[in-house]
Amino acid sequence: MDGKRQMGKEISIRQMTVCAAVLLCLSLLPLLLLGRYNVMCIDDYDYGRRVHDVFQETGSFSASVQEAWRQNMDFYQEWQGTYVSCFLMGMCPMNFNYGIAWVVPILMIGMLVSSTFVLGRHMFVRWLGCDKEGAALVMLLMLFVFYQVMEAPFEGIYWYNGATHYVLIQSLWFFLLTLVSGAVWAEKKGRAVLCCGAAAVLAVVVGGGNLVTSLQAEILMAFLVFYAFWQKKDRIAYVIIPFVTGSAGFLVNVLAPGNGKRGSMDMDEGYSAVKAIALSFYNTSVFAIRWTPVLVVILWIALLPLLWKFAKASKRDFSHPVWVAAGAYCVISAMFTPTLYAVGMTGLSRVDNIIQVTYYLAVLMVTTYWLGWISHRQRPEEGAAGAFGLFLERAGSGMSVVCLFLLLAVWALTADKNTYTSISALRSVAKGEAQTFYQEAMERHALYTDEDIAEVEIAPYSQRPALFDFTDLSEDEGNWMNLAVAWYYHKDSVRCVRRSSKDIAP
Repeated sequence: MDGKRQMGKEISIRQMTVCAAVLLCLSLLPLLLLGRYNVMCIDDYDYGRRVHDVFQETGSFSASVQEAWRQNMDFYQEWQGTYVSCFLMGMCPMNFNYGIAWVVPILMIGMLVSSTFVLGRHMFVRWLGCDKEGAALVMLLMLFVFYQVMEAPFEGIYWYNGATHYVLIQSLWFFLLTLVSGAVWAEKKGRAVLCCGAAAVLAVVVGGGNLVTSLQAEILMAFLVFYAFWQKKDRIAYVIIPFVTGSAGFLVNVLAPGNGKRGSMDMDEGYSAVKAIALSFYNTSVFAIRWTPVLVVILWIALLPLLWKFAKASKRDFSHPVWVAAGAYCVISAMFTPTLYAVGMTGLSRVDNIIQVTYYLAVLMVTTYWLGWISHRQRPEEGAAGAFGLFLERAGSGMSVVCLFLLLAVWALTADKNTYTSISALRSVAKGEAQTFYQEAMERHALYTDEDIAEVEIAPYSQRPALFDFTDLSEDEGNWMNLAVAWYYHKDSVRCVRRSSKDIAP
């Protein structure tokens, strides 16, 4: 479908795509603005301590990188096998400049937005045969809604350690998947070779990340190998090479000595493999309901006429809708399995962020595939399915525009201003909560870096943005987070002291 083709009499897909891009950028600005007041917290201290010490002593970035790798190898032997994540977490930017935490949301949003957009657009165009500009429109709107209802914004945008381990690695996986798929579909051999080579290197990186992403990678890469074997035998080498390098990295990850040692110390008991898999399928349904609030439903309805037009105009066959839907469900379910197997639970927010965005991608692809199957096989007189397609054609752009205006109204006019992330971030900055929080955080940092103070007492934050919902330090100086801060700054102790009424100005 030509991008200049009119959706109605006055607006084209290209114009809609530009508007969607502007909307997404505007919605992300408050999140980046709030990032100006971001600070170091939680595991950032534990994983960054050794690198920070080396940088303080030497002022050498290269020496800090070497220390990060040495720490990474120690973790591999004693704590966990995620050899890429642990190295990156040791290289926390705030180890080198405490006030540079604002780069974290830029990095995390930039990586996830770009990788999700590139992958989604590629899948729509190459696998589903849709129009490029139409695919871009759908992805821009999906990303807008995702960031408004993101499960854990702080852990996926502002917290360096947590976002690096999950969001950053998932973003690299999305780029990797695009490269491998691009090698399969590339028309020129040189392009296929280039995609394969880049994917082979990136696969080792993804294999050394979190197990949720790396397991997903193993499953989908195996699927691509089988697909290439049956449909594109001349391209199978371009898939097998990154599959082998990624599998090798995955094995190095899961077979790390530190995984066994950590498991022996962990009080949480996971489920058996069979029970973890069974519960994964159950939890997919539970979280699918949770991740389909009114904003998502409105967007899905708004996109139906567009997806129908794209699918109907596609030259793909859409022969196996049931298998595609079942496969997507299995991929999402597999992302719940590692935590169920390891610690016997779901609902870890930093993990849920990447499952949620994958779920939205899957819903869009499966919906389009089913619409393609209906449009290629049903006529208006052939029952409910045909009538549904006829309704979408008649409703057309009018239905989409009305739903999109309704979506914007629900987003902007919601009663609870903390329901959607961009509105919440803008509110926190406008009310001064972010500025007060940052000022108090810098006051804490001044105490931490005062060499004349060995036992640090800090006050609780008087104000804090709603999106900054991390657990603060405790009154107990033996709390693990308090100890992490104390060790990072070489203090005897750090504890939080509650304000008394005398300390609070009238």
